This record gives sequence, structure tokens and C-alpha cells, in this order.
Amino acid sequence: MNIKTHDGTANFVPGTVLDIHHISAAQLAMLGLEEIAFVKPVMTDHGPAFAIHAADGTPMALAANPDLAAAAIVQHNMLPYLVH
Repeated sequence: MNIKTHDGTANFVPGTVLDIHHISAAQLAMLGLEEIAFVKPVMTDHGPAFAIHAADGTPMALAANPDLAAAAIVQHNMLPYLVH
């Protein structure tokens, strides 16, 4: 992954293709903490659900299905991404 470091901060080089399967937690947090939320299938005490996490991994909510999770994310002016 190409990263440009400037004044102690890392920025993604424009035009770089990012493979989120090979990304560090710090790089993930830089992807748009206030713009992107990730949806991850999880198992709860009540059965399967979909966890919504901020770009830095902070848990934000649970939803019964991926469509409901995506709708909640969009309602908060963020972009949903499914992680599995």
C-alpha cells in the first residue's frame, strides 16, 4: 500500500487502490471515521445479527439484518461497507 507521510501523519496517495483485507487498525481509522461505517455479521445471545462499527473499530450498534444496518448508516450520512 502506498502511503505518503507528511508532518508525522500518514495520508493515502490519491488514486491508490486500497485492499481493506490487508490494512492496519491505524490505517483503517484514517479511512473516514465520520464518513464510513462497517457492517460485520456476528452471533449474539439471541442469534445472528449485524454489528455496525465506526472506521476505527468502535462498536456503534446492532441490526437484525444487513439492509437495516445499511439504512441506519445512511440515515447518519455515512457510507456502509460490509466486512465478512
